[in-house]
Amino acid sequence: MKIKTSKSENTKQLIIEKTASVFNTKGYAGTSINDLMNVTGLSKGCIYGNFENKDEIALKVFDYNFAKITQHMKERILATGDSVEGLLVYPEMYKNYYKYPFLQSGCPILNTATEADDTHPQLKERAQKALDLWKTAIVNQVKRGIEEKEIKEETDPNELAVIIISIIEGAFMQAKVNNRMTELKVAMSFLEKMIMQLRA
Repeated sequence: MKIKTSKSENTKQLIIEKTASVFNTKGYAGTSINDLMNVTGLSKGCIYGNFENKDEIALKVFDYNFAKITQHMKERILATGDSVEGLLVYPEMYKNYYKYPFLQSGCPILNTATEADDTHPQLKERAQKALDLWKTAIVNQVKRGIEEKEIKEETDPNELAVIIISIIEGAFMQAKVNNRMTELKVAMSFLEKMIMQLRA
């Protein structure tokens, strides 16, 4: 049975979905109420009638953006044959990020962490938690691979998770700053080779 949602809940979701790319592209400080009004087609009163302030919208949008990536990655990884193939989903997806609407404006963790480092404690905390969840997901995936003898037993799951995330985010940053794919493709090719060498 489908659960009915209220008009207010629908409006809130519309605001989150419509402003997701704006916040991720312009950042918290760079996004104005006019940006929110333009992209949603709603009045200032309507927007702030559904959310207390811009902070609340920004936090909900971050959660929405991160959830989109997480859900997509989970589906892709579950569709693979083993843990090594699952890890290869990361470089494959990020080297083709332009194919995914939710990544075209950049990685929300990287964008948010860079901007909110010392200026917005709540957003910084959200980025930290997202990073921890991502790291934990990789660690657990590697541990399963070791247990199932798909990944070399001497592999350090925590170390590998840090390296994978660092390579992806560093390469993504270069791609966005330089507005080109060269460095990203080089880094993802290296990451693919590194992951392939983990196979037991």
